[in-house]
Order: sequence, then C-alpha cells, then structure tokens
Amino acid sequence: MDKMRMESIDMVEKNIDRIAELFPNCITETLDEEHSTPDHKAYRKVVNFDMLRQMLSGDVLEGDEAYEFTWVGKKAAIVEANKPIRKTLRPCPKESVDWDTTENLYIEGDNIDVLKLLQESYLGRIRLIYIDPPYNTGSDRFVYPDSYVMDEDEYEDGIGLLDEEGNVLFKENNVNNPRFHSVWCSMLYSRLILARNLLSDDGAIFISIDDNEVDSMLKVANDVFGEDNFINVITVKTKVGGVSGSSEGKSLKDATEFIGVYAKNKARFQLNPVYLRTKLFSRIKSYEIEGKSWKYTSVMSKLEDKVLIKEDVEHGMKYYGYKTLETMSISGFAKSMGITEEEVYNRYADRIFQTTNAQSSVRQTVMKETKGLDYPMIGLEYVPIKGKNEGKTIEILYKGEQRRMMMFLSDAVEKVDGEYVYLDKVTTLWDDIQYNNLTKEGSIEFPNGKKPIKLLQRIIEMASDDDSVILDFFSGSASTAHAVMQTNAENKSHRKFIMVQIPEETSENSDFRKSGFSTICDIGKERIRRSSKQITDELGIMAQGLDIGFRVFKLDDSNMNDVYYAAGDYNQGMLSMLESNVKSDRSDLDLLFGCLLEWGLPLSMPYTSEKIEGCTVHTYNEGDLIACFDENIPDSVIKEIAKRQPLRAVFRDSSFNGSPAKINVGEIFKMLAPDTRVKVI
Repeated sequence: MDKMRMESIDMVEKNIDRIAELFPNCITETLDEEHSTPDHKAYRKVVNFDMLRQMLSGDVLEGDEAYEFTWVGKKAAIVEANKPIRKTLRPCPKESVDWDTTENLYIEGDNIDVLKLLQESYLGRIRLIYIDPPYNTGSDRFVYPDSYVMDEDEYEDGIGLLDEEGNVLFKENNVNNPRFHSVWCSMLYSRLILARNLLSDDGAIFISIDDNEVDSMLKVANDVFGEDNFINVITVKTKVGGVSGSSEGKSLKDATEFIGVYAKNKARFQLNPVYLRTKLFSRIKSYEIEGKSWKYTSVMSKLEDKVLIKEDVEHGMKYYGYKTLETMSISGFAKSMGITEEEVYNRYADRIFQTTNAQSSVRQTVMKETKGLDYPMIGLEYVPIKGKNEGKTIEILYKGEQRRMMMFLSDAVEKVDGEYVYLDKVTTLWDDIQYNNLTKEGSIEFPNGKKPIKLLQRIIEMASDDDSVILDFFSGSASTAHAVMQTNAENKSHRKFIMVQIPEETSENSDFRKSGFSTICDIGKERIRRSSKQITDELGIMAQGLDIGFRVFKLDDSNMNDVYYAAGDYNQGMLSMLESNVKSDRSDLDLLFGCLLEWGLPLSMPYTSEKIEGCTVHTYNEGDLIACFDENIPDSVIKEIAKRQPLRAVFRDSSFNGSPAKINVGEIFKMLAPDTRVKVI
C-alpha cells in the first residue's frame, strides 16, 4: 500500500516527467543516497543534460558520448534527425491508382528525408509502424543497402584511437566490428527519433531483425522510446531443421528472426487479443498425445435459486448467491443424457468449465465482499469499461469457499462452419507461420526480403484498430501494403497505409530490369496493383468500398527557387528569374501538396479544382485549405474565396501587384472570413 505524500507536488520530478515524454532518451538513473540503505539501493530519474543539449542543437556538441549505450556518431545521428531540409513530396497522379478517392500513400525517397517531411502532417497520427530494416549482415541485400560501415580513418578519429601525433591510444581486438555496428546504429537511431514523433500516444512500432543486430536494435530502441515503453521481443520461426546451414560445427543453424515491440506510451497502449485456432477435438487429442492435462472436464448440470446478496452502487457491482449447484464429469453427464462426449462438447460448451485461483483484483474484491457467506456459487454482475465485453453487462461466477473463478469452454472456443475451434492467445513465440514459397507471394517475385502476409496481418490485427494509419518506411516489395488491404478485405475495416521506399535501381541484367522494373519502387507499386486485383477478384461484389488504391509521391528538391543573394551579386540577367520564387517545372498540384506538408494537413484527403473568373482555385478537404496560385488574382476572386470561409487560404507572393494589393487581400479576409489563416508562398 502506497503512502500519501502529505506534501506539495515535487516540481522537479514533474518537470523530469515532462522532459521524459518529449525526450525519453535524455532520462537516466542515478543512485538516490537519501533513500538508499546498506541492504537496498534506491534510484531516481535524472536528466542527461548533455544529451538534452544535443537534442536541442543543430550542431554536434563537444563532450564525452558516455550515456549508457553509445557509439561513435550518436550525436551526429541526433543532429541528422533534427536537421531541416529543403525538399518536398511531388504528387504523381499518373503512377497512382484511384488518385481521387484513395487514402493510401506510396512515397519514393530516402526515408529519413520523407520522415522529416511528414513531421507536421502526420505528427501523432500513426497508430502502427512496422519496419524491416537492413539486417547489417555485411552483404549487399537487394531490398535496401545493407552494409553500413564507417571509413576506417573516420572511425579511428571518432573514437579517439589515435592521439594528435598519430600514436595508438588503445587497442581493440577487432576494429572492424565496432565500426561496422556504429554506422548501422546511427542509421537506425536517427530514423527512430523521427518515427516516434509520428506515433499516436496509443501507438507502437514493430521492428524486424535477425540475431546479427538484435542486441544493438534493442539498445537503440530503448534509448529512443525509453525502457519503460518496451513491450516484448517476439521470436519468429523462419526455417526448419536440416542437415545443412550450420557453420561447420561453429554455430547452430539459424532458424529464427525477432521482432522488437515498443509503445509510444505504454500506459496508453493496448494490444488487441489475437488467437491461434485449432479444431476443438484435435486440441483435446493433442493434449492426450503430449501427456498434458485437459482442464475442461466438468459440466455444471444445475445452477438455481439465485438471490441478490449485496449491491455496490458506486462501482456498479451486484453480488448474487446461488443456493443450488450440481456438477458432473463430462463422461457422467454424457451417460446421464444418453449422448456421446463429443455431443456434450458441441451442445453444452457454455456449461463445461474449469476453475482457477487466478489472483485478479476482481476476485480479491469478491472474496472480501462475500467473506463468511455460505453459498456454493457466487455471481458478480458488472459492466466492464474496457476489453472485449466493454459496455456489456456480464456475470462472473466463483465456486466454493475459496471463490475459484469459473472459466467456461464457450469463452475459449468459437464456432466456424458449425464446428468448434479452440482459441489459444498468441504468445511471444510465433512458430505457426509458413515461410515457404514466399518468393511469389503477392503475385510478384521478390527474393531475400519478403515477410509473410500472415505475419504482417497478425501484427496489424494485434496493434491497430479498424481505422488506423499504418506506416512502413522500409517497405521493399510492399508486403505491408498487401497485408493492410487483405486485413481490410477480411475484417471489413478501413485501415490506411503509408509505404516509403528509396528508389534503389535494380541490377542492369536482372530479371526485374528485363521485366520493366527499373527500381525497387516499381516492384512495390506493381505488387500493390497485382495483390489488390487478386483480392477484388476473390471478393467479387463484396469488394465494393474497399480502398485498393494509392497516391504516389516522389521526394524532390524544394518547389521554391533559392533567391538569397548578396546585394553585389544581382545582375540584369537575373531579373526574369526573380520575378517568381517558384521553380518553372512545378505545377499547381506540386504547390498544393507542398503547402499541405508545411501546414500539417494529411496528404490523403479529397480535393476539387475549379475555375473562378479564369483563375484556378483548389479546395482541399471541403475547406481545410483553399489555394489559388495564379498571377494577378482579381479582388472578386479573393472575395469569393473569402466568402467560403476556409480554415486556411494560400496564394503566390507574385499573385499580387505590390504591397497595397497584399494589404487589400488581408482586409478582405478580415471582413469576410476573420478566422481564416492566410499565407503566401
């Protein structure tokens, strides 16, 4: 039992908690000498101010990198994550599918730049992130550049291996190893910092990795998300045993991979229950074969004479006592009814039970509230505020003096095609997902990097809801997009995906290039097209309303010209270029979506374009933003836009002839739409 503080709130502790919410990697522990004893050491949270300074700085700061898990280049990785970029995402409707209606995105570009650009539009909006980053095996894997090794001189300089005169300060057994790991850690670290910002408070990230970098991955993720937000490491069986695959007696055959799971905020995070399903009687027989005890062996044949014994109005609980209770074995009940044991299971699953002494807080309350009451069965009736029975009135039964909780078979099974299947909650060992024949999954060949759709579906069902946004910024062949669409098709849900992939070129003489796939992105987009067709063909008319499209965006330099010159640098030949600060190859659509990124609006909403007095006016998401990028926009058009009272309005700086015209625009909006935020580009 906790003691009351009986004092005002500790503001230092409160401020540390606030810093921890924003920068969990800046929080460490130190010995609390005041509350420590010779037999027990106490610890308290403190701020690593060097790390906090670095998080708030755009330059690499001097000082020892010695905060728990560190490596050469850690501070530089923080700088990289925080460094602004002059880039944008250019829309590509012609490469898209269902551009006007889809809410899915496919983005081509280096993921660290893309993650930076999404910081405003998707801040706190992503429920689930799944990534399968390079495993740092040292091989050049096709899915993504997989060799992150520092230049030797750079590494030696970074770790201080040599003094100013070039003398070795210390020796390492294997100088390649730490250098090898350092660059990989920096690669992942900067991206996870940005990814964490995008997660919703109840969101989570799942990171696939093998045993080559699992240790480093967990340490990096602990640093970014905080150890308090660690959920699990899932072990995935990927291969079966055989006579080959080991290193000539040096190691065991590698048959597993791992998935590290972290929440944005563990207190807000909740995993959805996901079950493995086996036929009920197959499960019972497997217990017999394995020598395990099958616990559902009794039937409640009679439960009568129910009386209300206590009501807790404050907590919405009612306690009932049952005066009559009769139970029988499965075999005895079958004999008494003149039916087979199998028929008992099929007909009376809601009466077949096991009991448990699980030490739940609810059971403890029941024992306290019904102490001394002599009923063979106690019933607790209440309405759960969360879980699968949220909002429903349920009754939990407790048997005997010890109040052993009754667990009915009907809660552990479900009927599929008229037959009961047994439900096992998924654990951290996933050995039931097939990794065979993955090459052709999704109707497109893609070796060395695919993840099974069933694996990704399990993650999606476990860690997202029906309307979540799911991000994969190492998307490869777009397996995650396929899994999202398949899950939506099976569950009638409306999850959306954002895929990000660097457009790495395929090998010149590869089958991919011969098939017309110049980059991995070409493969990923075609995978989505083919898998969506497969899904809709299988569903037929039931596919109506299913979002199988995607908007394509490509990372590019800023839409705006660099027009920053010293006074003496200007000349007559530059005047025409300076008439507009927008690059000549950029369209209205480029400008519109560039504005969305800066203004923090999602890229997936519908928009319309229309002509008003010859000017092109774009309305995004029914008035979240209205834009007009024409030159010399007349006041009448400005007034028409203002009358619609959008939340935001944007124009070109060159749309108005001088300052008086701009002032006039401001006055028009003040009069007709005072709450509209107006900007120019």
